[in-house]
Formats: sequence, structure tokens, C-alpha cells
Amino acid sequence: MLAAQPRIGELLRALGLVDRAVAFESLHLDALFREEKIELGDAEPLRVFLRPPSLQAGPAVPASIVSWFGSRDPHFVTRLTALVPGAIVAPSSEAGRLVWQHLLATVSAPLEQADRWRRPVPVPARLTEEGRRALLDAGWDGDTQLVVVHPGAGGVSKRWPAEGFAAVLERLAARGRIMLAVHQGPADAEAVAALEARLRGPKIVLNEPSLPALAGMLRCATIYLGNDSGVSHLAAALGVPSVVLFTADNLDWQPWARHVEVLTVATSALDAADCEQVTAAIIAQLG
Repeated sequence: MLAAQPRIGELLRALGLVDRAVAFESLHLDALFREEKIELGDAEPLRVFLRPPSLQAGPAVPASIVSWFGSRDPHFVTRLTALVPGAIVAPSSEAGRLVWQHLLATVSAPLEQADRWRRPVPVPARLTEEGRRALLDAGWDGDTQLVVVHPGAGGVSKRWPAEGFAAVLERLAARGRIMLAVHQGPADAEAVAALEARLRGPKIVLNEPSLPALAGMLRCATIYLGNDSGVSHLAAALGVPSVVLFTADNLDWQPWARHVEVLTVATSALDAADCEQVTAAIIAQLG
């Protein structure tokens, strides 16, 4: 079972990675942060979440719980571990260590066995076919090399300038037949508009597809290009050949997949050298 943002839960269920997902907010974990004594009823949503579906009544009987949330608050840690003895409550990152290595370490997964965790996540054939049909309906011919681009990110400081994306994509288009597909998520309208204003030639705009639908579309991509973002991590997890752009300060959060080329770029202003390295990396992967 997974407690997460609903769109993430929907995606992981569609990919077959979790059996059940509930909205994180529905657990009302704020009760565990209070300094005053809490009543059992305050923790009931959490107890219901922890109770195996086969049990109709009785106390929660969780096998285990891992929380990368709340570790800095002693009240939260004390109360969660009282509800679930043996629960692991850990910070989401550790200074000077790659985040994926830190997350494995918190659950005592040996790093020497990490390769099995770094394998691509299979996408169900149904999702891939639905993604392919959506791309065909949008104008892809099903044969031309498909370059999926995500110019957005969770913050402006993580976004490579639109001029950089446009320069790289126009150089790719000049080499021969490619189809550009620009993805726009719920917070990406500004970044996508800035890129579209600088792009010439045909392109597809993937306007806020559901994450399961996006997963199917990404599996059809020849290559993916994007900023440090959740969409880039999704492309990496699905095994899509990818070039992902990070600032130097955020490199600890890079994807753990071996098929991803992580490049360090400046985001405050366009650096011509960054354009050259991004173009070279994509051309090398396209072959």
C-alpha cells in the first residue's frame, strides 16, 4: 500500500507497482505532530490505512511502514513508532550522498545489490498501446524518431532557458526526420509557451495527460530531454533513453537509471557551451 499524492498513486497502481494507494492527506497525519495528548480516534485514518484489506475489524496489523516524512519532529516520530513498532522514519535526503543511495540505505538494502532496483519499470502493454494511439491521433506517423521534451520543472531555478531547448531542437530537426513532442504538465504553461514561441516546424503538444497516459507515450519515445523534474524521473524509471539537465546544487537528486545522461547546466542565463554538450549528448544517443 502507498500513501501519496493522488496522481502519483494512480500512476503506480497503473504500472502494477502497488496494490493500493490512498491520498496522503486522507491519513490526517497532522494529529501526530501535536504536542498535546491525542485520542485514538485522531489516528483512526492511519490505523485504517495500515489494516490489511482482508481484515474487516480489529487492530491494525502492518507488516512494516517506511516514512520519509516527519523525521524532524520528535512528536511525530514517537507517535508513529508507538502506533507501528519498528516503523522506519527517515529524512528524504542526506547531505553529500546520492538520494537514491540514501533511500536504499534507510531500508537496509545492500548497495552492492542495487542493480536490481535500477532496472527499468515495465509498462503494461495496454498503457503503451494507448499512448501510441494518442500520439498517432496528435500527428505522429508512428515511424519517425520521436523526441519528447519537458521544458518545465518544479521551480524556475531548475528550468534551462527556453532559448537553449529551442537551439538544441532546431539543430536536431536540421539533421533529418524527427517529430517533437512537447509535454506540458499542470504547472508548465509558462515554460511551454516560451519554448513554442521559439520553435519552428511541426510539433505535438502533450497537454496535461494523466500520468498513466504519459507513461504509455514515453515508452514510444526514441529519446527524452528535460529538466530536473518528476517527469524526467518517470522517463528514466521507464527505461527511456534520456538526457536530463541539473544544476550543480541538485545533482544528489539525479535519477539512478544507468541509461540516463545527466548534464550540469546553468539556468540563470544561457551558456553556449551547455547547448553544445546537450546537443552532442542527444545526437550520441540517437545514433
